[in-house]
Amino acid sequence: MIQDVFELDGVPARPAKPREEGLTHMLDKGLAPRQVEDVLEGASEYIDLAKLGWGTAAVTPGVEAKMDLYHDAGIPMYFGGTLFEAYHLRDALGEYRRLMERTGVEHLEVSDGTLPMSHAEKLRCIRHFDEAGFTVLSEVGSKEKGEVMPPYQWVRYIQAELEAGSWKVICESRETGTAGIFRPNGAIRAGLVDEIVDLVDQKRVLFEAPNKPQQVWLIRHLGPNVNLGNIAPEEVIPLETLRLGLRGDTLFEFFKQGELPEEIAGEDGEEKG
Repeated sequence: MIQDVFELDGVPARPAKPREEGLTHMLDKGLAPRQVEDVLEGASEYIDLAKLGWGTAAVTPGVEAKMDLYHDAGIPMYFGGTLFEAYHLRDALGEYRRLMERTGVEHLEVSDGTLPMSHAEKLRCIRHFDEAGFTVLSEVGSKEKGEVMPPYQWVRYIQAELEAGSWKVICESRETGTAGIFRPNGAIRAGLVDEIVDLVDQKRVLFEAPNKPQQVWLIRHLGPNVNLGNIAPEEVIPLETLRLGLRGDTLFEFFKQGELPEEIAGEDGEEKG
Protein backbone atom coordinates (compact mmCIF):
# COMPACT_ATOMS: atom_id res chain seq x y z
CA MET A 1 0.00 0.00 0.00
CA ILE A 2 1.05 3.59 -0.60
CA GLN A 3 1.18 4.35 3.13
CA ASP A 4 3.72 1.56 3.66
CA VAL A 5 6.05 2.59 0.85
CA PHE A 6 5.86 6.37 0.97
CA GLU A 7 4.85 6.81 4.63
CA LEU A 8 2.06 9.08 3.44
CA ASP A 9 -0.79 9.49 5.91
CA GLY A 10 -4.26 10.81 5.32
CA VAL A 11 -5.00 9.18 1.97
CA PRO A 12 -8.41 7.53 1.53
CA ALA A 13 -8.72 3.82 2.23
CA ARG A 14 -9.15 1.71 -0.88
CA PRO A 15 -10.66 -1.78 -0.62
CA ALA A 16 -8.51 -4.70 -1.71
CA LYS A 17 -9.28 -6.70 -4.85
CA PRO A 18 -11.64 -8.27 -5.62
CA ARG A 19 -13.60 -5.10 -4.86
CA GLU A 20 -17.32 -4.51 -4.73
CA GLU A 21 -16.89 -0.73 -4.73
CA GLY A 22 -14.25 1.65 -6.00
CA LEU A 23 -14.12 -0.29 -9.27
CA THR A 24 -12.06 0.94 -12.20
CA HIS A 25 -13.55 -0.45 -15.39
CA MET A 26 -11.08 -0.14 -18.29
CA LEU A 27 -12.06 0.19 -21.94
CA ASP A 28 -9.87 -1.83 -24.31
CA LYS A 29 -10.55 -0.55 -27.83
CA GLY A 30 -8.41 -3.09 -29.63
CA LEU A 31 -5.10 -3.28 -27.80
CA ALA A 32 -2.58 -5.79 -29.13
CA PRO A 33 -1.39 -8.51 -26.73
CA ARG A 34 1.96 -6.78 -26.19
CA GLN A 35 0.15 -3.56 -25.33
CA VAL A 36 -1.99 -5.42 -22.83
CA GLU A 37 1.19 -6.85 -21.27
CA ASP A 38 2.53 -3.33 -20.82
CA VAL A 39 -0.74 -2.06 -19.33
CA LEU A 40 -0.98 -4.96 -16.89
CA GLU A 41 2.66 -4.68 -15.84
CA GLY A 42 2.07 -1.14 -14.65
CA ALA A 43 -1.58 -1.01 -13.67
CA SER A 44 -3.09 -4.48 -13.05
CA GLU A 45 -3.48 -3.69 -9.33
CA TYR A 46 -5.92 -0.91 -10.22
CA ILE A 47 -7.98 -2.55 -12.99
CA ASP A 48 -11.06 -4.39 -11.77
CA LEU A 49 -12.76 -5.08 -15.11
CA ALA A 50 -11.67 -4.88 -18.74
CA LYS A 51 -14.19 -4.45 -21.54
CA LEU A 52 -13.24 -5.32 -25.10
CA GLY A 53 -15.29 -2.46 -26.48
CA TRP A 54 -18.07 -2.80 -29.03
CA GLY A 55 -17.25 -5.63 -31.44
CA THR A 56 -13.47 -5.16 -31.40
CA ALA A 57 -12.91 -8.70 -30.09
CA ALA A 58 -14.23 -10.07 -33.37
CA VAL A 59 -11.63 -8.24 -35.46
CA THR A 60 -8.57 -7.92 -33.16
CA PRO A 61 -5.67 -10.18 -34.23
CA GLY A 62 -4.43 -12.32 -31.35
CA VAL A 63 -7.54 -11.71 -29.26
CA GLU A 64 -7.29 -15.14 -27.61
CA ALA A 65 -3.76 -14.40 -26.39
CA LYS A 66 -4.95 -11.05 -25.08
CA MET A 67 -7.86 -12.62 -23.23
CA ASP A 68 -5.47 -15.13 -21.64
CA LEU A 69 -3.40 -12.23 -20.30
CA TYR A 70 -6.42 -10.74 -18.56
CA HIS A 71 -7.43 -14.13 -17.18
CA ASP A 72 -3.89 -14.82 -15.88
CA ALA A 73 -3.84 -11.40 -14.18
CA GLY A 74 -7.12 -12.20 -12.42
CA ILE A 75 -8.93 -9.36 -14.20
CA PRO A 76 -12.42 -10.26 -15.43
CA MET A 77 -12.89 -9.26 -19.06
CA TYR A 78 -15.94 -9.29 -21.23
CA PHE A 79 -17.19 -8.33 -24.66
CA GLY A 80 -18.78 -4.95 -25.24
CA GLY A 81 -22.52 -4.43 -25.07
CA THR A 82 -22.72 -3.66 -28.77
CA LEU A 83 -21.53 -7.19 -29.58
CA PHE A 84 -24.35 -8.52 -27.39
CA GLU A 85 -26.74 -6.33 -29.36
CA ALA A 86 -25.33 -7.62 -32.66
CA TYR A 87 -26.06 -11.20 -31.60
CA HIS A 88 -29.49 -10.26 -30.25
CA LEU A 89 -30.33 -8.51 -33.52
CA ARG A 90 -29.66 -11.80 -35.32
CA ASP A 91 -31.66 -13.85 -32.79
CA ALA A 92 -28.40 -15.64 -31.95
CA LEU A 93 -28.05 -15.37 -28.16
CA GLY A 94 -27.53 -19.14 -28.00
CA GLU A 95 -24.43 -18.72 -30.15
CA TYR A 96 -23.34 -15.79 -27.96
CA ARG A 97 -23.60 -17.94 -24.84
CA ARG A 98 -21.59 -20.71 -26.50
CA LEU A 99 -18.95 -18.13 -27.49
CA MET A 100 -18.55 -17.10 -23.86
CA GLU A 101 -18.44 -20.68 -22.63
CA ARG A 102 -15.85 -21.60 -25.26
CA THR A 103 -13.61 -18.62 -24.38
CA GLY A 104 -14.05 -18.83 -20.60
CA VAL A 105 -15.70 -15.41 -20.35
CA GLU A 106 -17.84 -15.25 -17.22
CA HIS A 107 -19.06 -11.64 -17.41
CA LEU A 108 -21.29 -10.02 -20.00
CA GLU A 109 -23.01 -6.73 -20.65
CA VAL A 110 -26.70 -6.71 -21.51
CA SER A 111 -27.14 -3.47 -23.41
CA ASP A 112 -29.83 -1.73 -25.41
CA GLY A 113 -27.96 1.51 -26.08
CA THR A 114 -28.32 1.21 -29.87
CA LEU A 115 -30.70 -1.68 -30.55
CA PRO A 116 -34.39 -0.93 -29.90
CA MET A 117 -35.49 -3.43 -27.27
CA SER A 118 -38.40 -3.49 -24.86
CA HIS A 119 -37.40 -3.30 -21.23
CA ALA A 120 -39.28 -6.55 -20.61
CA GLU A 121 -37.04 -8.27 -23.18
CA LYS A 122 -33.94 -6.76 -21.61
CA LEU A 123 -34.97 -8.05 -18.19
CA ARG A 124 -35.59 -11.48 -19.72
CA CYS A 125 -32.04 -11.51 -21.08
CA ILE A 126 -30.60 -10.46 -17.71
CA ARG A 127 -32.49 -13.25 -15.93
CA HIS A 128 -31.48 -15.82 -18.55
CA PHE A 129 -27.74 -15.17 -18.29
CA ASP A 130 -27.82 -14.71 -14.51
CA GLU A 131 -29.57 -18.05 -14.08
CA ALA A 132 -27.01 -19.60 -16.44
CA GLY A 133 -24.26 -18.62 -14.00
CA PHE A 134 -22.82 -15.56 -15.72
CA THR A 135 -22.06 -12.27 -13.96
CA VAL A 136 -24.29 -9.74 -15.65
CA LEU A 137 -23.67 -6.05 -16.07
CA SER A 138 -26.52 -4.15 -17.65
CA GLU A 139 -26.49 -0.64 -19.01
CA VAL A 140 -29.07 2.11 -18.69
CA GLY A 141 -29.17 5.21 -20.89
CA SER A 142 -29.14 5.90 -24.60
CA LYS A 143 -26.03 6.53 -26.68
CA GLU A 144 -27.95 9.20 -28.59
CA LYS A 145 -26.86 12.68 -27.50
CA GLY A 146 -30.27 14.26 -27.92
CA GLU A 147 -32.25 11.60 -26.07
CA VAL A 148 -32.98 12.60 -22.46
CA MET A 149 -34.65 10.17 -20.06
CA PRO A 150 -36.17 11.61 -16.87
CA PRO A 151 -34.41 10.68 -13.60
CA TYR A 152 -37.34 8.67 -12.24
CA GLN A 153 -37.15 6.43 -15.34
CA TRP A 154 -33.42 5.87 -14.81
CA VAL A 155 -34.05 4.85 -11.22
CA ARG A 156 -36.94 2.58 -12.18
CA TYR A 157 -34.88 0.81 -14.85
CA ILE A 158 -31.83 0.44 -12.59
CA GLN A 159 -33.87 -1.03 -9.77
CA ALA A 160 -35.65 -3.47 -12.09
CA GLU A 161 -32.38 -4.64 -13.65
CA LEU A 162 -30.74 -5.20 -10.27
CA GLU A 163 -33.79 -7.19 -9.19
CA ALA A 164 -33.60 -9.24 -12.41
CA GLY A 165 -30.04 -10.31 -11.61
CA SER A 166 -27.59 -7.63 -12.69
CA TRP A 167 -24.46 -7.50 -10.54
CA LYS A 168 -23.85 -3.86 -11.45
CA VAL A 169 -25.80 -1.42 -13.59
CA ILE A 170 -23.72 0.85 -15.84
CA CYS A 171 -24.89 4.42 -16.33
CA GLU A 172 -24.23 5.25 -19.98
CA SER A 173 -22.05 8.14 -21.16
CA ARG A 174 -20.53 6.78 -24.38
CA GLU A 175 -16.79 6.66 -24.94
CA THR A 176 -16.86 10.44 -25.45
CA GLY A 177 -18.73 11.31 -22.25
CA THR A 178 -21.40 13.24 -24.17
CA ALA A 179 -24.58 11.21 -23.60
CA GLY A 180 -26.54 9.50 -20.86
CA ILE A 181 -25.52 10.97 -17.49
CA PHE A 182 -23.67 13.77 -19.31
CA ARG A 183 -24.96 16.52 -21.53
CA PRO A 184 -23.74 16.83 -25.14
CA ASN A 185 -21.13 19.38 -23.95
CA GLY A 186 -19.79 16.90 -21.36
CA ALA A 187 -21.39 18.59 -18.32
CA ILE A 188 -22.73 16.25 -15.64
CA ARG A 189 -26.46 15.90 -15.09
CA ALA A 190 -25.98 16.45 -11.37
CA GLY A 191 -29.63 16.13 -10.39
CA LEU A 192 -29.84 12.80 -12.19
CA VAL A 193 -26.77 11.42 -10.39
CA ASP A 194 -28.12 12.60 -7.03
CA GLU A 195 -31.49 10.95 -7.61
CA ILE A 196 -29.83 7.67 -8.63
CA VAL A 197 -27.61 7.45 -5.54
CA ASP A 198 -30.42 8.59 -3.26
CA LEU A 199 -32.58 5.65 -4.30
CA VAL A 200 -30.07 2.96 -5.34
CA ASP A 201 -27.14 1.47 -3.42
CA GLN A 202 -24.15 3.33 -4.88
CA LYS A 203 -22.06 0.14 -4.78
CA ARG A 204 -24.38 -1.41 -7.36
CA VAL A 205 -23.98 1.41 -9.90
CA LEU A 206 -21.03 2.06 -12.23
CA PHE A 207 -20.76 5.50 -13.82
CA GLU A 208 -19.06 5.75 -17.20
CA ALA A 209 -16.69 8.72 -16.92
CA PRO A 210 -14.06 8.74 -19.67
CA ASN A 211 -12.89 12.34 -19.15
CA LYS A 212 -10.88 13.73 -16.24
CA PRO A 213 -13.27 16.58 -15.30
CA GLN A 214 -16.09 14.03 -15.08
CA GLN A 215 -13.98 11.70 -12.92
CA VAL A 216 -13.05 14.59 -10.64
CA TRP A 217 -16.68 15.65 -10.19
CA LEU A 218 -17.85 12.14 -9.35
CA ILE A 219 -14.98 11.51 -6.91
CA ARG A 220 -15.56 14.81 -5.15
CA HIS A 221 -19.31 14.29 -5.06
CA LEU A 222 -19.53 10.56 -4.29
CA GLY A 223 -16.17 9.79 -2.70
CA PRO A 224 -12.95 8.01 -3.71
CA ASN A 225 -14.63 4.61 -3.98
CA VAL A 226 -17.23 5.50 -6.59
CA ASN A 227 -17.36 2.91 -9.40
CA LEU A 228 -16.05 4.44 -12.63
CA GLY A 229 -16.07 3.01 -16.14
CA ASN A 230 -14.86 3.50 -19.70
CA ILE A 231 -11.43 4.46 -18.40
CA ALA A 232 -8.72 4.52 -21.07
CA PRO A 233 -5.71 2.27 -20.35
CA GLU A 234 -3.35 5.23 -20.04
CA GLU A 235 -5.73 6.89 -17.54
CA VAL A 236 -5.97 4.01 -15.04
CA ILE A 237 -3.06 5.16 -12.85
CA PRO A 238 -3.90 8.88 -13.15
CA LEU A 239 -7.43 8.00 -12.00
CA GLU A 240 -6.02 6.21 -8.96
CA THR A 241 -4.11 9.36 -8.00
CA LEU A 242 -7.39 11.29 -8.18
CA ARG A 243 -9.02 8.74 -5.89
CA LEU A 244 -6.18 9.08 -3.36
CA GLY A 245 -5.95 12.86 -3.38
CA LEU A 246 -2.52 12.82 -5.03
CA ARG A 247 -3.39 15.13 -7.90
CA GLY A 248 -4.12 18.83 -7.77
CA ASP A 249 -7.81 18.35 -8.51
CA THR A 250 -8.40 16.33 -5.31
CA LEU A 251 -5.33 17.17 -3.19
CA PHE A 252 -7.38 18.76 -0.37
CA GLU A 253 -10.54 16.73 -0.94
CA PHE A 254 -9.98 13.91 1.55
CA PHE A 255 -7.35 15.44 3.84
CA LYS A 256 -8.89 16.47 7.17
CA GLN A 257 -9.21 20.24 7.49
CA GLY A 258 -7.49 20.20 10.87
CA GLU A 259 -4.44 18.62 9.26
CA LEU A 260 -3.96 21.36 6.67
CA PRO A 261 -0.89 23.56 7.16
CA GLU A 262 -1.72 27.00 8.54
CA GLU A 263 -0.63 28.75 5.38
CA ILE A 264 -3.18 26.71 3.40
CA ALA A 265 -6.10 26.71 5.84
CA GLY A 266 -7.89 29.96 6.65
CA GLU A 267 -8.90 31.01 10.15
CA ASP A 268 -12.25 29.28 9.83
CA GLY A 269 -10.71 26.11 8.48
CA GLU A 270 -11.74 26.76 4.89
CA GLU A 271 -9.16 26.24 2.17
CA LYS A 272 -7.69 29.34 0.63
CA GLY A 273 -8.01 29.91 -3.11
